[in-house]
Amino acid sequence: MTQITKAQPQLAFRPPKFKVWVLQLVTWVLPYWLSYKLHITKIDVTDIDRLVEVYKQSQMGKLRLIIAFRHPSSDDSFCMGYLLSKLLPAAARKHRISLKSPIFAHFVYDRGVPLGAGKLVSWLCPRLGGIPIHRGRSDSPGLRTARDLLVNGTMPLAIAPEAANNGHSELVSPLELGTAKIGFWAMEDLVSAGREEDVLIIPIGIQYYYVDEPWVKLEQTIHQLELDCGLVVDRHDSRVAMSQGDERPLQKLLYDRFYRLSQHLLYQIENFYAQFYQYQIPERPPIEQTISRTEISQRLQYLLDFALQVSESYFNLQPRGTKIDRCRRIEQAGWNWIYVDELTNPNMSIVSRKLADRIATEADLRMWHMRIVESFIAVTGSYVKDRPTIDRFSEITLLLWDLVAQIKGEKSTKRPQLGHRRVQMSICNPIPLSDYWDRYKSGSRQARQATIDLTLELQTSMEGTLDRGW
Repeated sequence: MTQITKAQPQLAFRPPKFKVWVLQLVTWVLPYWLSYKLHITKIDVTDIDRLVEVYKQSQMGKLRLIIAFRHPSSDDSFCMGYLLSKLLPAAARKHRISLKSPIFAHFVYDRGVPLGAGKLVSWLCPRLGGIPIHRGRSDSPGLRTARDLLVNGTMPLAIAPEAANNGHSELVSPLELGTAKIGFWAMEDLVSAGREEDVLIIPIGIQYYYVDEPWVKLEQTIHQLELDCGLVVDRHDSRVAMSQGDERPLQKLLYDRFYRLSQHLLYQIENFYAQFYQYQIPERPPIEQTISRTEISQRLQYLLDFALQVSESYFNLQPRGTKIDRCRRIEQAGWNWIYVDELTNPNMSIVSRKLADRIATEADLRMWHMRIVESFIAVTGSYVKDRPTIDRFSEITLLLWDLVAQIKGEKSTKRPQLGHRRVQMSICNPIPLSDYWDRYKSGSRQARQATIDLTLELQTSMEGTLDRGW
C-alpha cells in the first residue's frame, strides 16, 4: 500500500451497482488472467453438484444462500469468480438444470482493499456487486446492505469468514463471527416478514498446489532474501544438488538455509525494536548458534505481540482480544486519523490542513507495525515440519518475502511467481441456520452461543476440506 502523506476525506460508503456487462467482461478476461497473471492452469471442484442444487433452490426462492469460502490467498477472489461464472453454469448444463442469468454472487470485501489495489479495483468492486465493510468497527451501511441483499437480492452472498488471507493453504485461521451474525439477522427479517425460506451457509474449501515442484525458483527466492538481509551463504552445494536433479539433499539444504535466514531476520527485527522501541529481547544464543524451529516460532509470537503494542500505545488502545481483533482495532483507529470529516469544511485553514496531514502521515507509519503482524498471525514453527511439502515450504518463504517487502517499502504485486499452480476447491454440505434458530431466538445469551456454535461448525467443515490428501 502506498505511504499516506496527506489527510483524506472520510471514506464514503460505496453501494453495490451491479452491471451485467461488467460481469460479462470480467468473465471473458478471467481465464486469461488466471493463466498468464496468476499462473493458475487448472481449477478442479469436488462435489460441485451441491452448489448447483442450492443455487437452483436459491433462484427458485426456496432459500437464501451464503457462500462461505476459505481465504488462504489474495488469488481466492479470482478463483471464486471463475467457479461462479464459468464452472457452476457448466455443471448445471451438464445436469440439464436451468439457472437464470446472471450466475454470480454479491460479495463482502474489506473497504481498505481498493485503497491499495488502485482505481480499477475501486471501480470494479461495486459494479460486480461488492459490498464494502470496515473490518474494525460496526459498519452500519455495509452491514445493512449485506443483510438486505441476502434477504431480498436475486443473487447469493459470498463471504470469507477468515476475513483476511493467512498465506496458509492448509491451515484455516479462526473464523470471525460476522458470517453467522449476518445469517441470523437475515433469519430475523424473514420471520418478521412471514417468509418461510431457510438461510443456508455452504462452505467452500480452496487449496493451491504447484504443478511441478519449483525448487529452482524457490532457491533463487531464498537467495534474494539472504542478500536483502545481508546474510552471506555459500550456494555451491545447493547448485550441485539442483544440477544433479536430486531433490532430497536439495530439500534439506534449502530447509536449513531458510531457517538460518528466519533466525537471522528475527534477530535483526528484535534488535530494531530493542534499539528504538525499548523491546526487552528474551535471552537468546549468539546468531552463529542455530536455535530450534519451535523457539523461532515462540520468539516470533512474542515479538508480534510487542509490535502490536507499539501501534496500540500510539493510538491509546488497550491490547484486548486476539491478535486479529487487535489488528482490526488498530486499523480503524488509524483510519479515523487519516480520513477525517474536517476536510469538507471550506473554511479550514492552511495550518489546520497541514497539521491534519502530519497526523495522517504519523498514523500511517504507526500502522506499519500492525501490517507486519497481519502477515504472520498464522505462522507456527510446525507448519512445514509436520508436513514438509514444497507447497507449504513455498508459502512460508513467500510470507517471509512479504515481510522483507514491507520493510523495503515494495508493493506486494512484485511477489515472485514460483511456478504454475492448480487449485482444488471443495464444496461442503450446506449448514441450515434453522438448526440453530430455536436457540438463537431464546435470548441474548443463547443467541451469542448459537452464533459461536454455528461458527465452530463452519470452521470444522472448512478444516475437513484439508484432510483429503489431494
